[in-house]
Amino acid sequence: MAAPSAPQRFGDLEPSKWPGERLGLPESGPHSVARLGRRALAILIDWGLAALPAYLLIGGAHPEWWNYLIFAVMQSVFIPTIGGSIGHRLLGLRVVPIAGGWVGPWRPAVRTLLLCLVIPVLVWDSDQRGFHDKIAGTVLIRA
Repeated sequence: MAAPSAPQRFGDLEPSKWPGERLGLPESGPHSVARLGRRALAILIDWGLAALPAYLLIGGAHPEWWNYLIFAVMQSVFIPTIGGSIGHRLLGLRVVPIAGGWVGPWRPAVRTLLLCLVIPVLVWDSDQRGFHDKIAGTVLIRA
């Protein structure tokens, strides 16, 4: 009778060879994990698109709060409907749930809330998934 194997602890995991390997994603090309450059450019595009109406149309004493609100609405609306934000889609990226299927409305809402807090975005794992993606159970991939 073989001895039962001990549960694998986090520290016992071997480093992955490429981001997304543990998720069953390819190393490069379609359906691979989106790399930092595209992710950063996508968020800059989205932030800029949210800033236009916030500053030019609404303005007021605190347009930065409108910028956050418009950014959050854009993320929450476009991720479940077109598979990503406008910046994501322009750069050939998609937000998909790890479990497969439709991302639904709650994942983008949780992801967006954490994205707006900024700190979770700066913490990521070896699969280059930010804390906001880990909590929401999503991954940003190349389409």
